[in-house]
Amino acid sequence: MRYFIVFSYFGKSYHGWQIQPNAITVQEVLEDGLSKLLRQGLSVVGAGRTDAGVHAKQMYAHFDFDGEFDADELVYRLNALLPDDIAIAEIRVVKEDAHARFDAIERTYEYWITQEKNPFYSDSAHYLRHRLDVPAMNEAARLLLEHRDFECFSKSNTDVRTFNCDVKKAEWTVDADKLVFTIVADRFLRNMVRAVVGTLIEVGIGKSDLEYVRNVLKSRDRSLAGPSVPAKGLYLTKISYPESLQKYE
Repeated sequence: MRYFIVFSYFGKSYHGWQIQPNAITVQEVLEDGLSKLLRQGLSVVGAGRTDAGVHAKQMYAHFDFDGEFDADELVYRLNALLPDDIAIAEIRVVKEDAHARFDAIERTYEYWITQEKNPFYSDSAHYLRHRLDVPAMNEAARLLLEHRDFECFSKSNTDVRTFNCDVKKAEWTVDADKLVFTIVADRFLRNMVRAVVGTLIEVGIGKSDLEYVRNVLKSRDRSLAGPSVPAKGLYLTKISYPESLQKYE
């Protein structure tokens, strides 16, 4: 049977999601825990990759297992076994062909910025001393909704077939003591959100204007966009799937 596992993690201690040699990753730790508790070598397929240091408030993965187990009990035992920076929310049966990555129809990311030094955000937000023109940044962010090709914000030498993304929302809001950028799309390219935020900050500090952002989007040239902001302020916050996947028997 195929199962979806819903979980979260704080990415500081991990070299991203995907297993790789000589570096600890979330996928490796999760697979080891599941395999130990279910007494069978298991592999999990994640909804996507997050880079080193990036956090996830909601992440999905799927795995296959033919035996029986109590899902609530497995969640409890897995949480007891895993380190404190990974938490399992739910494990549920899905259709046999359900795929955590390819069936996802929408993903939401947030990027957190603090404007005052705050020790409680030292590992979870980007501290930026410069005052930011939020309305100008929002005006620039709306330009993202008018484009499909985002090669200008993609990490170079990436192995994707297309640079097209359907961005449905891109907005800055003030949330108490932090500034939050929320972006929603059907898919994202590697390093895309951090490059987008870095480019919008150029507008926010008055270094660039809307015409600059338009030119960057048209250029398909990563070197023309702003610098990538630090990973610690980035959060994967939501992944959406078709209702049909939830209608399992």
